[in-house]
Amino acid sequence: MQAFGFLSFGHYGNGAGVHGVDARQMLHDSIDISVGADELGVNGAYFRVHHFATQAASPMPLLSAVAARTQRIEVGTGVIDMRYENPLTLAEEAAALDLIADGRVALGVSRGSPEPAERGWETFGYTGSKDPRGADIARAKFDLFLRAVRGERLAPADPQQYGPGQLLRVEPHSPDLIDHIWWGAGSRESAENVGRMGVNLMSSTLLTEATGASFGDLQAEQIARYRAAYAEAGHTGTPRVSVSRSVFPIVTGEDRLMFGMRPGEGGDQIGIIDGFRSTFGRTYAGEPDQIVAELQADAAVQAADTLMLTIPSQLGVDLNLHILENFAQHVAPALGWKPNTEGPVVGRPLTAPSQA
Repeated sequence: MQAFGFLSFGHYGNGAGVHGVDARQMLHDSIDISVGADELGVNGAYFRVHHFATQAASPMPLLSAVAARTQRIEVGTGVIDMRYENPLTLAEEAAALDLIADGRVALGVSRGSPEPAERGWETFGYTGSKDPRGADIARAKFDLFLRAVRGERLAPADPQQYGPGQLLRVEPHSPDLIDHIWWGAGSRESAENVGRMGVNLMSSTLLTEATGASFGDLQAEQIARYRAAYAEAGHTGTPRVSVSRSVFPIVTGEDRLMFGMRPGEGGDQIGIIDGFRSTFGRTYAGEPDQIVAELQADAAVQAADTLMLTIPSQLGVDLNLHILENFAQHVAPALGWKPNTEGPVVGRPLTAPSQA
């Protein structure tokens, strides 16, 4: 690990809201948390995207506002659900965001996680999926999105303006945006596909497999397979990898009251998601030295360049900045953290196809 950021689900409620937080307050709090995190040296501000739910959605306005109010922190998503997106509109918006943010973008996309609405993407007007989970249209849309992001000319031009046989690309175009695209993977097979595509890997907050191995070990194998597939496909970049964890350093008595866990809590959890037996990651809560040792023993945290800390955003700006400050001061330096003042995060160079 060389960098860390926060991952916000953007929970809010209707009326009085969750802890008094409505959608307006959630959005303003998200901006304020990002500004404070930027000042702390935190490397990234990332937001989940969910539809038909009282959670963050339609991320581009929020990310643009965060980018305009901050100087160094990376802004991104974890993840945009491609089933609900027009890929060319998303390419336009992502390029504009990348230009506004001067390249400080980490745009995570994927098929998406289970949503409250049954086949909700069809309500958005995207029909034709033969997969009950919509994976087929998500991948087709992502392929078109990547073509647009790479600057491929896709639309026939008006021959009266441009002459016959001309094609137009999506505008605006950000030449470096392709390096800032991530795919969220929930299995070892999907991670290998990400490597073959040549984009960055955002390992999911849950894995749609349960082999008996720990969550961290499953993710570490996922990362190793991703990097091997990336190299074997002939890509020559320095791909980035992120994992997410719930981490609460206990520094004060108030921290212990808020985040202390009872004996037996904090282990990996097994459940059924989308019909798959799945593994959910554990929560780390304890004194800084204990958390440092546990994260040093977490194979996936050690293999990734970026750790995303899931935060209870609905509890307000001050508490969340306190959590991030505790991690920055008492945990992250022992894990190899480089604050955002030292420049943008870079991936690890791959020297051989067999490298893990």
